[in-house]
Amino acid sequence: MTIPPDTKNWTWVVERACPECGFDASTLDARRVPDLLRAASAAWADVLHRADVRTRPRPDVWSPLEYACHVRDVCRVYDERLRLILDEDDPLFLNWDQDATAVEDRYAEQDPGAVAVELADWAERLAARFDTVDGDAWTRTGRRSDGAAFTVDTFARYFIHDVVHHLSDVGADQAGVPTR
Repeated sequence: MTIPPDTKNWTWVVERACPECGFDASTLDARRVPDLLRAASAAWADVLHRADVRTRPRPDVWSPLEYACHVRDVCRVYDERLRLILDEDDPLFLNWDQDATAVEDRYAEQDPGAVAVELADWAERLAARFDTVDGDAWTRTGRRSDGAAFTVDTFARYFIHDVVHHLSDVGADQAGVPTR
């Protein structure tokens, strides 16, 4: 069964707690994102070693493996977007269809061990790039094609919600990220 596309605009998560996972980006200091990402990456490694890694809880919900592939690719895409924000003035991000990527890259058929390594690599690469941000760089801006605008600060908090939220989706520990 095909997973229905997620058409929600999740940008509100930087303003208030997520009622689904409890993560509250509005209270998070974005400078904590690199450490939180590293902790979440370790939690994802644990998920990828579970016996149920390929099992969908329902036909219309991704398996833990599919969510992990998505998180790996989110790290990859956000690493490029952060590079753009830091290197260019108010860049416009290329569209990324996460649902098409899941189908085209056959998330459900990927090797969990390889995904664990790739997710860890991309998470570390992005965490290291966030580690370089300081001072006024936190106020640099970038935009999505749908008009959503981010500073590095809101971009970081928006991003980490996605990683933590999906840990919640697969019933995993949320890697020490404070929730309500």
